[in-house]
Amino acid sequence: MRRPLKNLSHYDAAGSPRMVDVSAKPETRRTARAHAFVRIAPPALEKLPENPKGNPLEIARIAGIAAAKRTWELIPLCHPLMLSHADVEVSVEEQGVRIVSSATTTAQTGVEMEALTAASVAALTVYDMIKALDKSIEIQDLYLLEKTGGKSGDFRRGSNAG
Repeated sequence: MRRPLKNLSHYDAAGSPRMVDVSAKPETRRTARAHAFVRIAPPALEKLPENPKGNPLEIARIAGIAAAKRTWELIPLCHPLMLSHADVEVSVEEQGVRIVSSATTTAQTGVEMEALTAASVAALTVYDMIKALDKSIEIQDLYLLEKTGGKSGDFRRGSNAG
């Protein structure tokens, strides 16, 4: 027998997973930003501009944007959302590639998963594009930076308790 999971919206009273019904919620503007870091050994990092597959940073950026738009197909209980904006910024640093994604919509539910999906797929794309150069690549620090809108209000990493 399953036990009910209190305060988890994606479970019914019997503890079965379900898609949340957001039909009674008002549409509001919602934004989210997420972060990921791809740790790459310096010798491989130096070879990024010479990559025979193309520019891994630009391909990762486009892959992340495309992934944000398809999040509902990848995460089973996510709602399909019409994004009004999605973007992925990639920057090379001494230890690897930093990725910051963003998503915006006006809807009845938030875009946190879209931003997180964009960051994670962009990181996986960087990995795919340079894995021949370095087998020790690590994808690290995937997390939500901030979100705005909705019933639960705004969140900014580091400024909220809990």
